[in-house]
Amino acid sequence: MCRRAVLTTLTEDNINAVKTFLMDLQDRICQRLEAFEPEIRFHEDAWKRETGGMGRTRVIAGGSVIEKGGVNFSHVKGDKLPPSATADRPELAGGRFEAMGVSLVIHPNNPYVPTSHANVRLFVVQKDGMEPVWWFGGGFDLTPYYGNEADCIQWHQTAFEALAPFGEAYYDRFKKWCDDYFHLKHRGEPRGIGGLFFDDFNELSFDESFAMMQAVGNAYMDAYEPIVAARKDTPYGERERDFQLHRRGRYVEFNLVFDRGTHFGLQSGAGRTESILMSMPPEVKWAYGYAPEAGSEEARLLDYYLQDRDWLGRQAQ
Repeated sequence: MCRRAVLTTLTEDNINAVKTFLMDLQDRICQRLEAFEPEIRFHEDAWKRETGGMGRTRVIAGGSVIEKGGVNFSHVKGDKLPPSATADRPELAGGRFEAMGVSLVIHPNNPYVPTSHANVRLFVVQKDGMEPVWWFGGGFDLTPYYGNEADCIQWHQTAFEALAPFGEAYYDRFKKWCDDYFHLKHRGEPRGIGGLFFDDFNELSFDESFAMMQAVGNAYMDAYEPIVAARKDTPYGERERDFQLHRRGRYVEFNLVFDRGTHFGLQSGAGRTESILMSMPPEVKWAYGYAPEAGSEEARLLDYYLQDRDWLGRQAQ
């Protein structure tokens, strides 16, 4: 368990530095994703709330590579923490909060290109009689429909290298946290092949914790871009598309049933419903009792890839 850090000198400069990085990160990610598209670009919906807060929702759809994607920045404030944020920290109930972050989901057209998700964020709580409490969170994870071992290794190697300057133990810890978090308990299966996930992080200094969050945010496109480039032109047909749509159903189930970010956004009233549900795929299928044919490539996704695997062989070290 990480200790609950306090920062008695938390200033607007601290918060503005994080906000500046996050807005720049959003810009850079959108630019690199748009490079895959010959014609379409992100549409921006900038918004403000009278009660405090603003955001830039950016959505791209109908591309030759990206069927639907969203890269959102939000900075929201509230007078009272919602239940999803105080379940593990009841001492903060009733506190005023400030949250900012970049959150994104990319759903490609080609079933051989995985869906990807990433987010990085800062949370600050102030309550009368207490010093300000802050923590960082974030990570990125990959949801393939047709597994590729080289892609999985490259994805996790990039994650490992992003965290290595802060201590090698962080990759192992955040990789396991990701495997545990992105797990559909009612299905008994992982959502994808994992990556990194951390939350409530403040065991380093504010500057070091911020630097680690930056490293994770910057590593996302370094991990995802080569996979998209390598798989986007792979031929596919109706069978692959049908399997992709059924597997997207698992993505929807996780986001609505388990995702803390979705729950926080809807419960807090500080976010915007359209932005919160931006992560949903444009098309999806559910069929009663659906299961891939035994021995097929579709079955191999579940039997081999979706197994919380040690892709870097670090357990043997």
